[in-house]
Amino acid sequence: MSTFRNPILPGFYPDPSICRVGDDYYMVTSTFEYYPGVPIFHSKDLVHWQQLGHVLDRPSQLNLDGTPCSRGIYAPTIRYANGVFYMITTFVVSATGERRNFFVTADNPAGPWSDPFWLQGAPGIDPSLFFDEDGKAYYTGNRMPPAGQQYPKHMEIWLQELDLETKQLVGPTFSLWDGALKGIHAQEGPHLYRINGYYYLIIAEGGTGHTHSVTIARSETLTGPYEVGKTNPILTHRHLGQAYGIVNVGHADIVETQNGEWWMVCLASRPYGGHYRNMGRETFLVPFIWEEGWPVVNPGKGIVELELRRPDLPQHRWSSKPACDHFDAPELDQRWSFLRTPRGDFWSLTERPGHLRLRLKPDSITKFENPSFVGRRQQHFSFAVRTSVAFTPGSPHEAAGLVLLQNNDFQFRLEISMNESSQTILRLVRRENGIETVLASCKLHADRVYLKVEALEQSLRFDYAEIAEAWTLLCDHVDATILSADKAGGFVGAYIGLFAESNGGQCKNQADFDYFEYVELDTN
Repeated sequence: MSTFRNPILPGFYPDPSICRVGDDYYMVTSTFEYYPGVPIFHSKDLVHWQQLGHVLDRPSQLNLDGTPCSRGIYAPTIRYANGVFYMITTFVVSATGERRNFFVTADNPAGPWSDPFWLQGAPGIDPSLFFDEDGKAYYTGNRMPPAGQQYPKHMEIWLQELDLETKQLVGPTFSLWDGALKGIHAQEGPHLYRINGYYYLIIAEGGTGHTHSVTIARSETLTGPYEVGKTNPILTHRHLGQAYGIVNVGHADIVETQNGEWWMVCLASRPYGGHYRNMGRETFLVPFIWEEGWPVVNPGKGIVELELRRPDLPQHRWSSKPACDHFDAPELDQRWSFLRTPRGDFWSLTERPGHLRLRLKPDSITKFENPSFVGRRQQHFSFAVRTSVAFTPGSPHEAAGLVLLQNNDFQFRLEISMNESSQTILRLVRRENGIETVLASCKLHADRVYLKVEALEQSLRFDYAEIAEAWTLLCDHVDATILSADKAGGFVGAYIGLFAESNGGQCKNQADFDYFEYVELDTN
């Protein structure tokens, strides 16, 4: 039997949504405070995915100024109807919780996508679109029940027609369902389907933590009443314990292949070194069948596995991405992200050919700002990152180097700076719960410094060199668990990136990075 390995999108790619157009599959995931927003992927076989770009790749589409960590873009849904692609999502504006729902459209999934159509009168989060057989479009999302919440975080799924001409919701609203198990909170992530004469409503319940789950209901009419599936939850791992290798499974979307198979994409996490999930919530794939009008996920087992039989589709691999970015291309690779919408001309690939130049900004990675930072997702338990940077600090307030980032208050910075004696130094800073500790430091003498970090699961080692490959240990056996949301809070996974900042001061200095290499480490 031919098999594949989960996750199909490793690293911080939560809340997957999928659609099929002919023989092509398209998928999107959440991005929260990172920019560009909503990566879009293409596959021919459901296993191998190639990123086409990002749906929200212009400041006119996505203004993340001041957005707190783990706010921003939540739970996108992608759908296709009548030659048009639709992506609908929630923008969580601030820590106080304002939610604004919008959608964008495109004729080509690779873009360009339209500017947002903001929906009035659309409370709640996790919107989805459903196109019925009569051509009408409908919005589903979650909201507080009109009659009031019966228990904490009690929500319901609601529906309203979407006028595709005016791009607004019209007509009455309908309460569809408030979940399979009373007392299980956070009914969200709804997706509505028309299959074999029934309307099926699949939702997430139990929050995004250990009790996450997928539940289902159905109705012969669009607005209900909805019959609750007796086998609910149709997918969860909460009964397997926190030590199981795949946890917090939920937030699913389904697709039928051209060969009549049914598959589900969902989010889950892989804890390691204890119940720590540094990579956040990732995208997994699992098969299901229909029995007596209800789904049976991974028949005989009922769980998501790391290795599963391959879909009955021709295998289609894409060209592999290089492990090292030499910054020779005219644009940044699609794997790179900014923190919030980039403001100002703070980075360049042309001013020093073959280098990424980052100008120092007063904005800091320790605040809800747009720092001079580019990063990529951690995607493996064990990895090695190397870079080379040419940087001469002009004051003790200036710093540039590598950062392992969970959020503004939980991070490691391997940074070149200046001490009070005007000597150039390298220091390793751990920022935990907003408190900074210098774990190690040394004086530097060269204008170019090579930096390296190796992660053996939850143990970090930091090295530097002033001559290429002549590595010197700076600090070893550093606990990496602060890079997990289990300690830091929030919903995002860890990033590894490059930064340059002046810590609130104005300066004209810059740091030039020659390359950035990320590879998985073999720990055998």
